[in-house]
Amino acid sequence: MKLAVVGGGSTYTPELIDGFARLRATLPVTELVLVDPAADRLGLVGGLARRIFAKQGHEGRIVTTSDLDAGVEGADAVLLQLRVGGQAARQRDETWPLECGCVGQETTGAGGLAKALRTVPVVLDIAERVRRTNPNAWIIDFTNPVGIVTRALLQAGHKAVGLCNVAIGLQRKFAARLGVDPSALHLDHVGLNHLTWETGVRLGGPGGENVLPRLLAEHGDAIADDLRLPRSVLDRLGVVPSYYLRYFYSHDAVVEELRTKPSRAAEVAEMERRLLEMYGDPALDEKPELLAKRGGAFYSEAAVDLAAALLGGTSGGRASGGGAAGGGAAGGGAAGGGSPYQVVNTYNNGTLPFLPDDAVVEVQAAVGPKGAVPLPVPALDPLYTGLIAHVTAYEDLALDAALRGGRDRVFKALLAHPLIGQTERADGLTDRLIAHNREHLAWA
Repeated sequence: MKLAVVGGGSTYTPELIDGFARLRATLPVTELVLVDPAADRLGLVGGLARRIFAKQGHEGRIVTTSDLDAGVEGADAVLLQLRVGGQAARQRDETWPLECGCVGQETTGAGGLAKALRTVPVVLDIAERVRRTNPNAWIIDFTNPVGIVTRALLQAGHKAVGLCNVAIGLQRKFAARLGVDPSALHLDHVGLNHLTWETGVRLGGPGGENVLPRLLAEHGDAIADDLRLPRSVLDRLGVVPSYYLRYFYSHDAVVEELRTKPSRAAEVAEMERRLLEMYGDPALDEKPELLAKRGGAFYSEAAVDLAAALLGGTSGGRASGGGAAGGGAAGGGAAGGGSPYQVVNTYNNGTLPFLPDDAVVEVQAAVGPKGAVPLPVPALDPLYTGLIAHVTAYEDLALDAALRGGRDRVFKALLAHPLIGQTERADGLTDRLIAHNREHLAWA
């Protein structure tokens, strides 16, 4: 089995490599190709990747290359983890929206739109080259904004599934607090990428006992602290929103907070500098503890389970908020015995009846070699359907702007976003977005 990772020079990659090494019975990779135009980073990451494989006794071959076409040729699956413009672009995305009184964040609001505009054309070009080289390859997208990028891939006819680590992160934390194996928990996870709620937490699978009320009663303070939301919000809603809902539920407070502290981009850039120094140490043969602070926790388990299911293997039940009692241990070893369900980004196809079929939703799905089929979702409260529909309308306009360009399309997408919604503010954000991203916008 050959896998290719586009963006393989990312500091995230050792997390992925560690998962491939530990979970080789689930996903027996014989050749792993790391593709990245940044040869210096690729050399450091590739060296560490080979040492991790060697230490853990993985016999697969790791290849590094800056040649995309050669790297993806013959691949069974291609994982995308790109950051067009690097951390410098992220720093700008988190800064200029604050000048207009809006949250500065790389996937939400105006910064998220800027990232989509930079990213969608690049991802589509990569996907077309993958299709020319190997039309049967699956594309697993971890590149933000995952929902918009996945929708672009699907609408262009690619075999694609989007992946995020929010669900698996919550699953792991809930399991630890309940004292159960993560594979025993199934999340009723619903919404859009970075706009989701856990409306139930079930022991033993989709029809199992809902222990969410117990979680909130016994661990509500800790969960609220993790989400940086007031405990009262969780109690009043009776669900667990994703961390990203704080940008909607506490927008003005977050804006003031962001104006008075260093940006997350600056923190990550410093972390990346330190990580790359570590990766260059020839004695290092495991992922360093610092990597856990970089983000993307449990990404490797989610990616392994998703790739294994798409390529005809079996999920170990570790990943993406799925779970059946008796499945694979958390971070565990052998394949088999786990849940067939995983939280992914895929076409709605009637799952949320208030959205068009070609919207991309983030829900539990049955995943196999033919792709992802969402599980039925019970009727949702208007409190959630309204916001989901609103953000979906924004994503429609954002994708149109990413595909066709033009100031008017950018303005309309910003005006439609629920965190913006004012013409004067949308105009100011449009001017700043174009000014800060001109080198990445072919039409500007």
